[in-house]
Amino acid sequence: MARWIGGKCRPISLRTPYPWRPRTFRSNAALEAIATAAEEKVRTVALYNYPSFSGAISALFAHLYHSRLNLPCLILPSSSVEPLRVEDFCVEGEGLDTCYLLDFIGPKGFASKLSQQAMCEVIAFDHRKPALTQIDCCGDPRVTFNVNLAKSSSAAVYEYFSNKLVSMMFPDVGAANLLNSEDQVRLEKVLKYIEDADLRRWSLPEIKAFTIGLSEWRSKLNCITNPYMYEQLLGISSSDLIAKGNLDISSRQIAANKFLDKTFKVRLGRGLYGECLGVRADGNSDLSDEIGKQLSLKSAKAGLRPIGAVICYNFRRKNLKMCLRSTDTATDTSEVAKAYGGGGCPSSSSFIIRMDEYNQWRS
Repeated sequence: MARWIGGKCRPISLRTPYPWRPRTFRSNAALEAIATAAEEKVRTVALYNYPSFSGAISALFAHLYHSRLNLPCLILPSSSVEPLRVEDFCVEGEGLDTCYLLDFIGPKGFASKLSQQAMCEVIAFDHRKPALTQIDCCGDPRVTFNVNLAKSSSAAVYEYFSNKLVSMMFPDVGAANLLNSEDQVRLEKVLKYIEDADLRRWSLPEIKAFTIGLSEWRSKLNCITNPYMYEQLLGISSSDLIAKGNLDISSRQIAANKFLDKTFKVRLGRGLYGECLGVRADGNSDLSDEIGKQLSLKSAKAGLRPIGAVICYNFRRKNLKMCLRSTDTATDTSEVAKAYGGGGCPSSSSFIIRMDEYNQWRS
């Protein structure tokens, strides 16, 4: 087994000071990488939010910076499901110089505790509003929180390490670039799309296709299990992601269209909320959004409410789920869902419905 430290592939011994445990997010491989880094006196650690794409591409920039200067750095994924702990980094009394928290700041008190027990500077980046409530104002000058609600974490980390590289390589500023010119143009465009999605702006062209294309990367964002992660991220292209996303959208729409000739009338709330078109899509709940939106348009043309009702039977839970969708901005589907114990937003909502009640809606 090997681990990338400071741009070099270092072997990791199979002996470990930690007892065996089942494979989890806080894995034996991660703990062993920490122990190996401590033995090799690696004093810089970067933890990135996993499986966040912003976290992974932030890890890429940390990797490029430290590799460029030939500085050893241990980079590890950290998941909120079972995060790495402060005590994991206090191996045999060894401390750290710097710990970066990329695209997360950890639970309240985590950064200050890490700074105190690992005796290091902690620099954290996040863009989410809940992060503001998790900041521990302990007054520790070694802890810096970079929380900017108007800028994605990945963009902030890119700027941070780019500027840091310039300052470290002064006066040879011309050579102080994290990326070559070709990669820079391509990745900066990717960063703009990531920021548009991270900040929920959804303003860039084909941003939906981009995010769908990005979804297949989730399985590649663990640098421990995927030793080629940095190389793959370095070659990523927004145009390729958009093309893949559009292909997926097209194939899903073709699959959804097959249900549109099997529609029937649904009396929402036994008629209390009007009537719309519905369809049974057992085993195809993942297509509820595409089917529902097309049904909404078809329902409106039929003179009914502009709502599409997609009903799916859950064979595992043995219940019926009704998903309501609407493409009409003046229609609120959630009023129906909330009345039956569900929820959602005006354009998209769902709830569980009893079979006897459902039969009344079909009458």
